[in-house]
Amino acid sequence: MTEQLVLDIALETIMVTMKVAAPALLATLVIGLVVSIFQAATQINEQNLTFIPKVIAMGAAIVICGPWILRLLMSFTVNMFHRIPQISQ
Repeated sequence: MTEQLVLDIALETIMVTMKVAAPALLATLVIGLVVSIFQAATQINEQNLTFIPKVIAMGAAIVICGPWILRLLMSFTVNMFHRIPQISQ
């Protein structure tokens, strides 16, 4: 196992992690921004008003992007299994 192989695996792992987390985080970010602008405009400071839409948006993003996330994780796992002979050397 070479240092370059370890770095390649680490980089690929970080990229897959960011791609898997991106849909839920982006949906939460957008909804949070919209709700905070709404709260600033109306001066309503209710905590449930920020929490519930974020949870719903995150759930919807995971449901919508679920097949893509699953394909991404499956291809990463298959790629790691194919690298086992390189790692064991």
